[in-house]
Amino acid sequence: MAAENVPSAMIETVTQTADWVIVLPMALALMGAALLLILRRSAGPGFVLALAITLGIIACEVSLLLRVVEFGPLSMTMGKWLPPFGISFTADVFGASFALAAAVVTLTVLIYAEADRHPGSAGDGFYALVLLLLAGVTGSFLTGDLFNLYVWFEVMLISSFGLLVIGGRPIQLDGAVKYGFLNFLATTIFLLSLGLLYGLLGTLNMADIMRVAPFANPAAMVGVAALMLLAFGMKAAAFPVNTWLPASYHAPPAAVSALMAGLLTKVGIYALLRTLVVLLPSTHAVLEPVLVVTAVATLLVAPLGAIAETNLRRSIGFIVIGGIGAVLAGIAMPSLAGVSGAGLYIFHAMLTMTALYLVAGLIEKQTGESDTRRMGGLYATSAPLSVLFLVLVLAAAGVPPLLGFWPKLVLIQAGLAEGSVVGGILVLALLVNAVLTIIAGSRLWAHMFWRADFTPEAPPTEAPNRLHYLATGALAVLIIAAGLWPNPMFEAVGIGAADMVDPARYSDAFGLAEITP
Repeated sequence: MAAENVPSAMIETVTQTADWVIVLPMALALMGAALLLILRRSAGPGFVLALAITLGIIACEVSLLLRVVEFGPLSMTMGKWLPPFGISFTADVFGASFALAAAVVTLTVLIYAEADRHPGSAGDGFYALVLLLLAGVTGSFLTGDLFNLYVWFEVMLISSFGLLVIGGRPIQLDGAVKYGFLNFLATTIFLLSLGLLYGLLGTLNMADIMRVAPFANPAAMVGVAALMLLAFGMKAAAFPVNTWLPASYHAPPAAVSALMAGLLTKVGIYALLRTLVVLLPSTHAVLEPVLVVTAVATLLVAPLGAIAETNLRRSIGFIVIGGIGAVLAGIAMPSLAGVSGAGLYIFHAMLTMTALYLVAGLIEKQTGESDTRRMGGLYATSAPLSVLFLVLVLAAAGVPPLLGFWPKLVLIQAGLAEGSVVGGILVLALLVNAVLTIIAGSRLWAHMFWRADFTPEAPPTEAPNRLHYLATGALAVLIIAAGLWPNPMFEAVGIGAADMVDPARYSDAFGLAEITP
């Protein structure tokens, strides 16, 4: 319909053709998953189709991110049910950046996993489940409605549960039960909080929540926020509701572990960041003590768990949990610097934790072992692998000039700028976490690479090939390059954090001013 034939009251609600790029990533992933499920018994096209669809999603998300940086947050509501009644997809810099990082991680894991595939596994639906997981993650980052967020959580849960049990080994089934039970519980708590929120406000549209929440009962809103803190804390594996992660992420193949470590907990902590900082900021004063205690405990206990653990991937799981504590520290300091540091850390963790798990898979293939006590002497046989693992551990700890250094620096600056006891405690916890993570990582490195050769109980059944190294090396190069050239990240994060601390542009993108009194 031409613009001149549109009633003036509806001009603002007409969706520009270019804005369809907001929903194209989810549409491509869902349709691709359906197609790959139909073709799952065909050995040939699965990998090629999954790769092509993921590349298409990356192209859409690059375009989306450039549009958001240039024009500000964008929103799209399909059908004639306009906000706040319809389901909206909305992209700001944080959401678009994280969705792009998720697609890059998925592309890397697909290449890595292809090297492990064999003709007999063609019918397991692996590629369909990967794209379904990507659809859930992308939808969570780009949704503008809390109930829609719940739906995407369910999509992620179903697909991740399926990926966990592919292969059917007893250890996988054990890990899947622990993972599934606690995540179902978290989803149930989230759904309960949504019911209470809708009863209080009469809306679940994010922009509409920001508009009406200040007029609701403050005590009731704190209760809803506390339930969301518990639900998203479980999803993110924050202490003390974190035990499911190291008990499950070591069970599936390394590629699946890497995909889950890079995506799932980051969606949970992003949802918490969006909820407490943007939607319900008035509850922060009451919840601040809980946030600070949870952040400090997660920062300190997680790397201690990594030091005590001997299983390689379980130990890395504790390092993943420690990173969640850093984001919680940013949420506990909802200033521009605190939110910037939290957002930058999520981006860094999506890339670095994925790469760490991929390297762990290479080490397990090289040695035929998963217990670091039965490894040794790898430095002599695989010096590049030892350098790669050490670089990623240092990035996870926040050693300059690697990618992990910048978010921790911003968070420390935010804590010092607070000029309070709380800020000082969080800064100290961040520094101690960095030291403990270096100790945990160097202990793993010394056991696997530096000490004398140790003969494994069983010889390796397979060795890494070029695809394994190509995928892992490319991701490591990206992490190093981003650390050495952080300016584009800082510019994007500054825009994204500003839109979260002052969400006026985000709210305006929904067009509520034109359709509500």
